[in-house]
Amino acid sequence: MSTKDPCISICKFDDDICIGCGRSKREIKSWKKMDKDEKRSVLAESAMRLIKLKPSGRRKKK
Repeated sequence: MSTKDPCISICKFDDDICIGCGRSKREIKSWKKMDKDEKRSVLAESAMRLIKLKPSGRRKKK
């Protein structure tokens, strides 16, 4: 699994969770300081959050 920053420049929040990437504000702020294992964990959790946010979450700009 890639540990690339999942930000898609939507940055709107629903109960402290970004509807673009599924991360919390705390996770977004600490992203650059996390090691690869921490990032993988956050990515897995954020993917589950995005599923719960559907259909409003994760729409890329064209």
